[in-house]
Amino acid sequence: MKKIRKIICVFIACCMLTCMTGTSVSATNYEKYSSKKICWYIVNQKNHIKPPGAESSKVLKKFNAYYCDTSTHKKVMYLAFDCGYENGYTGKILDILKKNNVKATFFVTKQFVETNAKLCKRMKKEGHLVGNHTMNHPSMPSKSPSDIRREVKGLESIFKKKTGYKLDKFIRPPMGEYSHRVLKLLKDMGYTTIFWSMAYNDYNPAKQPGKKFVVNYFKKHYHKGAITLTHNVSKSNKDALNDVIKYLKKKKYKMKLLTELHK
Repeated sequence: MKKIRKIICVFIACCMLTCMTGTSVSATNYEKYSSKKICWYIVNQKNHIKPPGAESSKVLKKFNAYYCDTSTHKKVMYLAFDCGYENGYTGKILDILKKNNVKATFFVTKQFVETNAKLCKRMKKEGHLVGNHTMNHPSMPSKSPSDIRREVKGLESIFKKKTGYKLDKFIRPPMGEYSHRVLKLLKDMGYTTIFWSMAYNDYNPAKQPGKKFVVNYFKKHYHKGAITLTHNVSKSNKDALNDVIKYLKKKKYKMKLLTELHK
């Protein structure tokens, strides 16, 4: 009887450990994976061809990471906004998405969630995805596995507390900085890592590219399976979004959620 009781106790302890860490009980040796910092980038192509990036889709896929939908030949695009803080435009962006019946993904930080819980709730209520952009927006390759877990799990807890909703299991590494060790850890935590295949300098409110630039960028660089990097603090994005959506729809493009990504 004592032996059976001991076995049950060990089993319960193992289950608790699994829930706490989000990984298997047999700990992964993350030292086996490269800690070299990689900064994600793309090389824009002509004629709406999918651009190459810092690493190939084949390499990223091993870690459940994607920068575009390479498996599809359909006219689809995934709109994704990084939300580090609020600048007065997110509500208007949501209005435009709703008016056009388009869904998007918003990657949020602790600062955004704590000061804009109502906007976060609205995102979820209106059918958008809300992904993880970490607590404090650090360069992840410089952090230990335990630090990364705190950044990711901490945001999950705050989001649940502030909104009543769970974060969706998609994450965008701050500044696009990562390593294979980071990607492996995020995969073990149940996340899909999302980079991008369309991006431009829109993150500085004081140096905006302007509505015309944004519209023309989309007209020139849209491609099948594209995932965007756009920022919610950008007035240019807010001003251009309606025209961009109408143009893409005219080109027979559908804007989908990352849950529909072909893996």
